Amino acid sequence: EVQLVESGGGSVQAGGSLRLSCAASGDSTSNYFMGWFRQAPGEGREVVAQIDREGTTSYADSVRGRFIISRDDAKNILVLEMNSLKPEDTGMYYCAIRFPYIREYTYWGQGTQVTVSS
Repeated sequence: EVQLVESGGGSVQAGGSLRLSCAASGDSTSNYFMGWFRQAPGEGREVVAQIDREGTTSYADSVRGRFIISRDDAKNILVLEMNSLKPEDTGMYYCAIRFPYIREYTYWGQGTQVTVSS
């Protein structure tokens, strides 16, 4: 079983930046697709960004051009660089991984809170 631990959340003002990290243990991240999700208060969970094993990335329209997802399989980590943050980016951010042949994400972290004030 894979364990995921997020870090790097915090409180920032609009326009600021944060860098989220997700450390994996129990297996090599090179075996998995990886993604970042977020959930705002009272809202459902939504995908923010995803990256496949070859490094191909995809982003939600709301964050494209501001966020960058990357992975370092040698260190077993997933990173989300968040720039030009907006109050609507506020929420709990989760990292997750899935096998390439399974559509649903299998393993999830406990989340890290991001709060952006105006």
